[in-house]
Amino acid sequence: MNFGGILAGGQGTRMGKTDLPKQFLMLGEKPIIIHTIEQFLVSPVIDEVIVAVPDNWISYTQDIVDKYCSNNSVHIIQGGSSRNDTIMNVCKYISEKSNDEENIVVTHDAVRPFITQRIIKDNVEECRKYDAVDTVIPATDTIVESKNGEVISNIPIRGEMYQGQTPQSFKVKEFINQYNNLTEEEKQILTDACKVYVLKQKQVGLVKGELYNMKITTKHDLKMAKLMLNNLDNEEV
Repeated sequence: MNFGGILAGGQGTRMGKTDLPKQFLMLGEKPIIIHTIEQFLVSPVIDEVIVAVPDNWISYTQDIVDKYCSNNSVHIIQGGSSRNDTIMNVCKYISEKSNDEENIVVTHDAVRPFITQRIIKDNVEECRKYDAVDTVIPATDTIVESKNGEVISNIPIRGEMYQGQTPQSFKVKEFINQYNNLTEEEKQILTDACKVYVLKQKQVGLVKGELYNMKITTKHDLKMAKLMLNNLDNEEV
């Protein structure tokens, strides 16, 4: 089976002072997270959707899912203290339901509501070929590395650089095994889930993302997302 894992464990501190975590803020006529969930619900390659949220927001999330989605393929669970802990909670939930070696989870930021059906489909297909899959776009600006934050230590070749987005996809049992085999030192340097596989010298395939597959993190991002949504609505008319 193929599962969508919606990661909504953050509190959204960079959004500034708001009454709600950023994933629950309104984008058009519904919360950001609902836009994201809906894309997974309509995907023909996704069988079930698991949404991981902070413990004190589980009831609220269930209420808005019931209000906007009315679909029993959505399951709300508790997230973890970190991103990778949240992914582990999603994987453990899936493995308790089904122990199939081929189960795939497509993990995606709740605050990337403009994900496309093509990206979801490509993640599932490429995950059958590689140990893991990352969604990326080519870097358009020169990347500058500075180890001390004061002087340049390296300027990588731009043509070899990509910016990571989500989804990131894995076989469920394999992610659990790989994560559990990390040392505490390795866990401390993780920046995202695909680095689990890079550290263990596993193959991570690339899926082409989209510039508009943006992550809504700040108030400016939310303004841009509203403009994008309005443009999409006008195109449909």
